[in-house]
Amino acid sequence: MTAIRVLVVEDEPLLAEAHSAYTERVPGFVVVGVAHSARAAMAALRANAGGDVDLVLLDFRLPDLHGLDVCRALRAAGSSVDVLAVTSARDLAVVRTAVSLGVTHYLLKPFTFAAFRDKLERYADYRAQALADGEVAAQHEVDQMFATLRGTAGHSLPKGLDAQTLDRVRAALTDGTRPEVGLSATEVSALTGISRVTARRYLEYLVTVERAARTPRYGTPGRPEVEYRPR
Repeated sequence: MTAIRVLVVEDEPLLAEAHSAYTERVPGFVVVGVAHSARAAMAALRANAGGDVDLVLLDFRLPDLHGLDVCRALRAAGSSVDVLAVTSARDLAVVRTAVSLGVTHYLLKPFTFAAFRDKLERYADYRAQALADGEVAAQHEVDQMFATLRGTAGHSLPKGLDAQTLDRVRAALTDGTRPEVGLSATEVSALTGISRVTARRYLEYLVTVERAARTPRYGTPGRPEVEYRPR
């Protein structure tokens, strides 16, 4: 599948660099440009007639124009480029307007890499379904597309698990110093400060929802230890 091309729009250079680095760490995504103002973003997107940008990571609090105004201008110009809002704006009126303007996801700052990665992976799953040939066979296929994008149906955590701890466990996996060999529940426990048993519960949940893979680790006395890698 062709890589999803991303334009990062963020006025703070360090944050723009961080968001670009995060994006490049998610398989299937590539950063094709960075803009530090609404004007620069619009110029880049006007040059997008050939479809060089698939997704815009858009900060709303830009120095020259609000991100919502950028969205309005895009839609007025007939652009269907997808937008992921990456912002500290918590005003519900802003959120409602973002939804009405077709913003795909809304990610509040500050956030972990795990949360960021989850948004991009969900978008990639949705995009793969949306761009498939043919037509949907039944209502449940449409429902599944929206559930994939919005993280609604089928994505509530099992009893006893919470989203914040899940983010910490996923961050431990994706930020591990030895991604090539994976991490055991004991190692994730040490990185996150939760018990080994709790770490294993979260890791097994990630395996169940296909966000992690489980493999045996050989080379130690006794039974092989189980290690986990992000998917």
